[in-house]
Amino acid sequence: MIIDSLLTHFILTILFSFLIGLELRAYKLMFHPDDREFFGTVRTYTFVGALGFILYKIEPINFAVYIAGFVGVSLLFILFYNKLLQDKNHSIVLYLVLLIVYSFGPLTELFPLWFSSFIFVVTIFLLNSKKNILSFNVNINIYEFETLGKMILLSAVVLPLLPADKVIPYLGISLYKIWLTVVVISAISYAGYIVQKYLFPSKGIFLTGLIGGTYSSTATTVVLAKKAFTLEKDHIVTASIIAATSMMYIRILIISAIFNEEVAKTILLPFLFFIVLTAIITYIYYKKASNNISNFEIKDSNPLELGTAFIFAFLFIITMLITNFVVDNYGSSGLRFLSIIVGFTDIDPFILSLLTGKYTIDASQIASAIIIASGSNNILKSVYALWFGKNKTLACFTWLMILGILTILVGFFI
Repeated sequence: MIIDSLLTHFILTILFSFLIGLELRAYKLMFHPDDREFFGTVRTYTFVGALGFILYKIEPINFAVYIAGFVGVSLLFILFYNKLLQDKNHSIVLYLVLLIVYSFGPLTELFPLWFSSFIFVVTIFLLNSKKNILSFNVNINIYEFETLGKMILLSAVVLPLLPADKVIPYLGISLYKIWLTVVVISAISYAGYIVQKYLFPSKGIFLTGLIGGTYSSTATTVVLAKKAFTLEKDHIVTASIIAATSMMYIRILIISAIFNEEVAKTILLPFLFFIVLTAIITYIYYKKASNNISNFEIKDSNPLELGTAFIFAFLFIITMLITNFVVDNYGSSGLRFLSIIVGFTDIDPFILSLLTGKYTIDASQIASAIIIASGSNNILKSVYALWFGKNKTLACFTWLMILGILTILVGFFI
């Protein structure tokens, strides 16, 4: 068994090293066809992988021989890199790949097979994707990634420090769960925002509606309705706004599944119905639309901005207080009335307060309130569409109003 295990690890090391060498050969032919100086390809990297495996097995406790080999390989590359500097070439990609290949020996021995295989796949992918990476020419706002870093830091550092077992009196929820809720909803919104802004910044009105609806269907409706006012009558705006509403249903369903599985099961069939219905309406108007609409870029604020996150946390707590008061004093009928009113504001804090709070009502009543709030929000969007788009968005107004009324009725019958 020892011999078989040793042979297996050695073969894997040789195989990974050989294939990376082949990829480097293709890399050289594609991006450096005229370079005479190149730190080896297939045979060189195969030998380096084998050398790393052998030196590691000679002294696998303190890694002394393996480290000596690492220093030797690095010194050889320094001599090669000095030549690159003379030719005004500063890339160290070959050295980094060389180190990965040299590490395959201990990797295959010390870690599960999937880990070394994953590193191999990532290495091949990065070498093969240089052309795509170079063509990814976007104007990245560094401030937004600084904001992402702050949110990750607050989540990784602050979240573990917050008490998870001590609940706030009357609210029935801990500070840990409040901040976790903010992190989750911000992450979902940020994902849609990044896709919209950097991957598809100017790919047409329809894609704007489809992706924009993942983080704010209301804001997307306003933006598209304003755009419709400047266009000749075209069905693409209607298709885009209804698509944003369809994404709202999907978004709420996902959030419900994350925080309250029982509520998610209750709203699953009604929301699937509305997702299919909005998809059919979107498809009909998309097929009617002309193809002469210019590219369009939506502008919105980063949903991970710390001010936005703290405001959301504040609204979440206030909404939970109001919801507790209404449920305790007016029961499910009061909650349904509150749902209609909240639908004309930002419904995310309200929905999350329902999903994470401790109330004296069952899951079906919570699901009913969520559905009603979604329908009320559709009515708000219909008003926005008519107000900002005037007669250009009559179809949007009509369909959103119908969807809103239908959704509210379904909510009342849950």
